[in-house]
Amino acid sequence: MGKGKAHMAVKSSRDPQDVGYQWPTVLAIAVHVAIVLFSLISLPSRTAEPDSSSIVQATLVSTETFTDQAQQATEQQAAMNAPAAEPEAPEEPVTSEEPSANEEQVAAELAAEEAAQQAEEAEAQALEEARAAAEADAQRRAAEAAEQAEQQAAEAAEREAEAAAAAERQREVEEAQRQREAEEQQQREEEEAQRQREAEEQQRREEEEAERQREAEEQQQREEEEAQRQRKAEEQRLREQEEAQREREAEAQRQREAEEQQRREAEAERQRQAEAAAEEAMQRQLAGEAEAAANAQQAEQAANSFINIVRRAVEQAWLIPAGASDSMSATLQVRLGPSGEVLATSIVSSSGDSAFDRSVMQAVEHAAPFGELRDLPADQQRNLRQFNLRFTPGDVR
Repeated sequence: MGKGKAHMAVKSSRDPQDVGYQWPTVLAIAVHVAIVLFSLISLPSRTAEPDSSSIVQATLVSTETFTDQAQQATEQQAAMNAPAAEPEAPEEPVTSEEPSANEEQVAAELAAEEAAQQAEEAEAQALEEARAAAEADAQRRAAEAAEQAEQQAAEAAEREAEAAAAAERQREVEEAQRQREAEEQQQREEEEAQRQREAEEQQRREEEEAERQREAEEQQQREEEEAQRQRKAEEQRLREQEEAQREREAEAQRQREAEEQQRREAEAERQRQAEAAAEEAMQRQLAGEAEAAANAQQAEQAANSFINIVRRAVEQAWLIPAGASDSMSATLQVRLGPSGEVLATSIVSSSGDSAFDRSVMQAVEHAAPFGELRDLPADQQRNLRQFNLRFTPGDVR
């Protein structure tokens, strides 16, 4: 019975101690977590102000110490355990357990103080971490401020360069304006000088015209006087000529008769030469017509020979489609280059079958080039660089 009471007393004496160690530890951990969360949530949310020199801010959490919290927890636990211990030791055990309860309370206070110290250390560590994070954030803001300052300096330099360029452009515009004004002034001066020269030239021409007019009048007067002298001389000459005229008329009659004889002889000679020239022209015309006929026949033979060469080459290259019938027919226009290469092909008359039409175009392309075209004369080459071919399964013409 005594052992049981002692065992129960020992057990009840451990309960307040257990409560005293657990609650301060839980509170210390909770405070540490609260400080860390406060540092993570509060510090990043503040707006960065480059001009502020403060990088650490403190916030009052609670004025109650960890020792007071531990003491309150111990008293609450003792009050809860007190009614359960009264039935077993109503009188004497109360005085016998007082020293043990005081020792447990002292131990609980010591543990609470230790836990509070640990909590303070944890809080100090959390504050140090927050301070380090704040310093890092301040350094980052300082770097951003420096970068922003560099960017502003670059923008200012760019604006200065743009302003200088604008000033240079304005100077160039003003210089161009001055140049245009100078050119316009020079042009006006040149035009004025030109008008002055024209006026002087006009005045000179008028003076020359007046001088020519005076000279013409003087010349007219001299001519009239000369004419008067000439009329007198002419009258004398006419009289002399009348006498000589009669002599010349007689001589002229003799001369006309001789000239008439020479004319008749010359006319007969010209008639004979004209007949000979006409005969010679007739002979040349006949020879030319014969040569032209021979050239035309030769050109026709060369054209037929070239077309036959093209037709045979196309026949050998033509792969007639399997479904082609003898009633199908297609006409293809072929245009060749100077060396006989195919420049273009087009269907003039379709067979109604796209495969058939495509096969005839491929046949001409495979048979080309037709180098025999270069062996023909130039005029025949021009005539044979475009022709038509008609394709039927039994014949190519």
